[in-house]
Amino acid sequence: MTDRSCQPPDPHTHVPRHRLPPGACDAHCHVFGPAGRYPYAPGRAYTPPDAPVEELRRVHRTIGVERAVIVQASCHGTDNTAMLDAIAASGGAYRGIAILDAGVTDDELARLHAGGIRGVRFNFVRHLGGAPDLDVFDAVLGRIERLGWHVVLHLDAEDILEHAARIGRLRVPFVIDHMGRVKAKGGLGQAPFRQLLRLMQNPLAWVKVCGAERVSSAGRPFTDAVPFAAALIEAAPERVLWGTDWPHPNISGDMPNDGDLVDLFALFTADAGLRRQVLVENPTRLYWR
Repeated sequence: MTDRSCQPPDPHTHVPRHRLPPGACDAHCHVFGPAGRYPYAPGRAYTPPDAPVEELRRVHRTIGVERAVIVQASCHGTDNTAMLDAIAASGGAYRGIAILDAGVTDDELARLHAGGIRGVRFNFVRHLGGAPDLDVFDAVLGRIERLGWHVVLHLDAEDILEHAARIGRLRVPFVIDHMGRVKAKGGLGQAPFRQLLRLMQNPLAWVKVCGAERVSSAGRPFTDAVPFAAALIEAAPERVLWGTDWPHPNISGDMPNDGDLVDLFALFTADAGLRRQVLVENPTRLYWR
């Protein structure tokens, strides 16, 4: 195990200047622990501070989010219990993305679906161990297709190029995390971002315009990420999601404030209709059906 600790999130969540529309969804957030009840995976690459669902709810109340998609993170491995319990207690306001292995049974898949899971996530990023076993990747995607689930791809920017052919062959909807983790300093013309824009021509392709702090090369307030988000929204407005990424694991630079991220999102488009589409209509279509 190559284990490292993470910074805690900013506990002083700002009230955003911009008000989110009713039904707004944080389509990318996590719950971690508490470790005494939901132990972290023995082979994890990092150990986060506990970030329980009660704290997630507090953040969402402050910033005006009414719904959320909890994404299973690698520190909990394939034990999705913390996420499932959070979904069960949400009164229908939460959905989830699981991490699975090839041994998952049909009964377990049915249980996960009933528990609000609507997709599976695979990490390709190097600091989390690199590309998964691609035989497992293919096997799991074959299993989830009949459920109507999608796959979430957490990639480094260069992986968008390396795995372009495999991504292009996918038969289930796929969601690219964090704008593909491109680096703003490379500009809109960099090869990974051009490939990401080409991917968005695929009707199965979705992207999350979150993780601005991971895209930014300039640091807070991360406005150098705005042109990338705006270009993705322009390319496929009907297949874009937004999220906070709370509690922001593995941030090496400036820790974002979630209220400020809402105000940053307001810079992605000046069109109130598009904002509602990204925050309300798109996640409803992908997760609440």
